[in-house]
Amino acid sequence: MNPSATVLVIDDEPQIRKFLRISLCSQGYRVVEAATGQEGLAQAALAQPDLVVLDLGLPDLDGQDVLRGLREWSDVPVMVLSVRASEVQKVDALDGGANDYVTKPFGIQEFLARVRALLRQPRGGSSVAGAGEPTVSVGLLTIDLAERRVTLAGATIELTRKEYSLLAQLARHPGRVVTQQQLLKDIWGPSHVHDTHYLRIVVGHLRQKLGDDPTAPRLIHTEVGVGYRLLAP
Repeated sequence: MNPSATVLVIDDEPQIRKFLRISLCSQGYRVVEAATGQEGLAQAALAQPDLVVLDLGLPDLDGQDVLRGLREWSDVPVMVLSVRASEVQKVDALDGGANDYVTKPFGIQEFLARVRALLRQPRGGSSVAGAGEPTVSVGLLTIDLAERRVTLAGATIELTRKEYSLLAQLARHPGRVVTQQQLLKDIWGPSHVHDTHYLRIVVGHLRQKLGDDPTAPRLIHTEVGVGYRLLAP
């Protein structure tokens, strides 16, 4: 047992949160609670928990979306706790970055054993670079990976889903080249790893919105024939 560990419980049912709080606190854990997906993502950035217990049926966001948002910047272990018992739901959650999946109703002793097992696992094995750093700033540009918000000189920049995904990928590796193939695979899927014109179009739109001159870039640098790099702070 790690009595100093912090567990974030994201569940919209007060009774479940109370039950888990009592059970976890009895084992010496510190418990942080959230009733919505947005609140959960904010608490994950604020409290920096050692483990997240995530319900999928949230009132504002689907739990799968919360999981994807969390994996944008954090490698914290996530245990999904849900009434959804189908194999498809489990596979989607595990493929989306969940470390464990428990269906409701559940036995509290098994739940606590799974908590202990997840907390024993070493951190840092995730492919998420910069895990634990939800905000990246380059000059006047700030990318808040937890809130999925981009600002330039304090003003919010409206980006499309693809534009944000590309910028977020670069922000997770500031100063390092991210290859064209990696970007295409992560954003468009493995069947599009040769469609480099997709990247040129999205990068062009990004530069326009960010006021970044491609002939003298201050933010996004092109490594010709290789990929792109967000200039290091």
